[in-house]
Amino acid sequence: MTARPPARGPVPQQQPGAPARAVSAALGTEDRERLLAGTHHDPHSVLGAHPVPGGVAVRALRPYALGVAVLAGDLQLELTHDGQGFFSGLLPLREVPEYRLEVAYEGSVVRAEDPYRFLPALGELDLHLIGEGRHEELWRALGAEPMTHQGVEGTRFTVWAPDARGVRVAGGFDFWDGTAYPMRSLGGTGVWELFVPGVGEGELYKFEITRPDGTRTLRADPLARRTEVPPATSSVVHASHYEWGDAEWLARRGERPAHEAPFSVYELHLPSWRPGLTYRQLADQLPAYVADLGFTHVELMPVAEHPFGGSWGYQVTGFYAPTARLGTPDDFRYLVDALHRAGIGVIVDWVPAHFPRDAWALAEFDGRPLYEHSDPLRAAHPDWGTLEFDFGRREVRNFLVANAVYWCEEFHIDGLRVDAVASMLYLDYSREPGQWTPNEHGGRENLDAVAFLQEMNATVYRRVPGVVTVAEESTAWDGVTRATHHRGPSGFGGLGFGLKWNMGWMHDSLQYMSHDPVHRAHHHGEMTFSMVYAYSENYVLPLSHDEVVHGKKSLVSKMPGDWWRQRADLRAYLAFMWSHPGKQLLFMGQEFAQGTEWSEERGPDWWLLDLSYGAAADHRGVLDLVRDLNSRYRATPALWERDAHPDGFEWITSDAADDNVLAFLRRAADGTPLLAVSNFSPVVRHDYRLGVPAEVPAWRETLNTDATRYGGSGVTHPDPLTPSPTPWHGRPASVRLTLPPLATVWLSPA
Repeated sequence: MTARPPARGPVPQQQPGAPARAVSAALGTEDRERLLAGTHHDPHSVLGAHPVPGGVAVRALRPYALGVAVLAGDLQLELTHDGQGFFSGLLPLREVPEYRLEVAYEGSVVRAEDPYRFLPALGELDLHLIGEGRHEELWRALGAEPMTHQGVEGTRFTVWAPDARGVRVAGGFDFWDGTAYPMRSLGGTGVWELFVPGVGEGELYKFEITRPDGTRTLRADPLARRTEVPPATSSVVHASHYEWGDAEWLARRGERPAHEAPFSVYELHLPSWRPGLTYRQLADQLPAYVADLGFTHVELMPVAEHPFGGSWGYQVTGFYAPTARLGTPDDFRYLVDALHRAGIGVIVDWVPAHFPRDAWALAEFDGRPLYEHSDPLRAAHPDWGTLEFDFGRREVRNFLVANAVYWCEEFHIDGLRVDAVASMLYLDYSREPGQWTPNEHGGRENLDAVAFLQEMNATVYRRVPGVVTVAEESTAWDGVTRATHHRGPSGFGGLGFGLKWNMGWMHDSLQYMSHDPVHRAHHHGEMTFSMVYAYSENYVLPLSHDEVVHGKKSLVSKMPGDWWRQRADLRAYLAFMWSHPGKQLLFMGQEFAQGTEWSEERGPDWWLLDLSYGAAADHRGVLDLVRDLNSRYRATPALWERDAHPDGFEWITSDAADDNVLAFLRRAADGTPLLAVSNFSPVVRHDYRLGVPAEVPAWRETLNTDATRYGGSGVTHPDPLTPSPTPWHGRPASVRLTLPPLATVWLSPA
């Protein structure tokens, strides 16, 4: 028999001459009751093997077992059944040996390692960082981690539940009865831990938590890296085995900051882009489609696990798990890898503002408010029926900051678009007087949320070079894209985002386009006002999913008039958008003028591109335009290099309201210009004079949305345009050109 060093010191010795003491290995009543009630903080101190006077006591808790024996080398000891699933016995040894348990059930005998002979599998540094709220790789410390511990393969289960009276692991390996697998509390961190030998990848599990009031709740793992397919809710033990092939992409993605690089985004909802496709099937189709259209990035609506598909992913329960609806986490990695190898960046929508109230997930996780704020007014989100995170609690902030890092590091994500930032920043967001409490300075700003967003951005940018964070922030909060260490007039440091959605431009420009051209003269400012604040932040111009659902109609259907005018307006508007300062984002289906609203159940109307009659050309014309917009855009630094600098834009005319005309110059860093002219009137304007820079000897048309290949009327300029020395619009030279109806024209130096 091979002995091992004692686990908890040598056997206590009797004093010489003292009478022999009777020793019972059985557990006392108090420990038994606490174990059965699920309220024992240190099961390892009473279960397993322990030196006692007269030998080594071995105790096991195995409900439903008919018998338990200890196997230690050549020694075999049948344990006594003490009732209620408890077994005990005394080995005639001085030291705790290497041993296994042989457990007899009805119809089977199982040999297994004893979970209660193992030291903690979580280190002191991990616990210290968790306690400080500074564990930037939290997913490596909490959750379910397959590993080899003390030479034995199994899974380490860890969970943060500081208010719990006890925590047990339940899963397929114990028939969902956690009685046999109580976890131990590790100090004052609120972390519970148990290494379970023999449990490997693919096992289902949850944590059975005993609340402060003594009731129990079965909870999914907040840090589960994989889940069951909804509506099933179990967590799944997982380890990644994916081998990446995108090293070249990662090495060069940070060569230019996003606000000074071409950045044209195709937003999509993965489950409905082509309904029924898995991650790997999407990898066979999506990269080729996006690359053909010339977008630089895709933005994926939330891929983190969510119970209700109708939330489109915006009510997350599994923050560390890609949705199992489309495959495994490694399948999702395969999709990201395929996009990278096609030269396409990947942004994911990230939702740290709130979470749903599902009783198996985060809400009152350990019996009291934990992830949510303890003040019910601060916890309840008034718009969505969800709960807001307690951004002031360091462990909660750590959970979210590490989650942002996790998506970027583990899945090679190139950017995070942070959802509903405004709802986090303001204490009175969607709340009436009396429903909120001012901050310590008497203001409406949520100081905890500000600190969280600053920490998240600073941490992500420090750890993952080349990524970008994008804020969906709908107010005029100062400094959303300013560095966190630079203070603005408000006294706050910047939030540290790389880009911000320009919701004002989106709202104003769509409002203008919805008017009949005869009325647009009275709304001209809706197309020019964006330039008043264009350089206050680094902007993205978003035409997102939010604008084509819930009765808002698709983009082409927002345009007035007949079908020809609607398509012409859409083409002109898209080219205006691509030439306006800021990056671009277009939601799926709008690239080919889908006429109906988006539905997550149906997805885009791809059949419109396959019609056997002329209508297919109507939709393919818009698709061809989007492809050419991206191609010209990427090849023209004037359209992206100085997006965040006032010297990259010059009005030619901003006040031609009666003509429905807008004209401006964009300039590259070296001064090379591009002239963009939009005529949002359905009439052709002949000999329309525009002032131009004197240094350009001739202009050539590089894009015209009225071209017949796009479905237009064909009013184009095939020959170069030579300026005359006639001053116009305050410039020393001018050109005369014919403006096509409802069209945008781009002109570059010939």
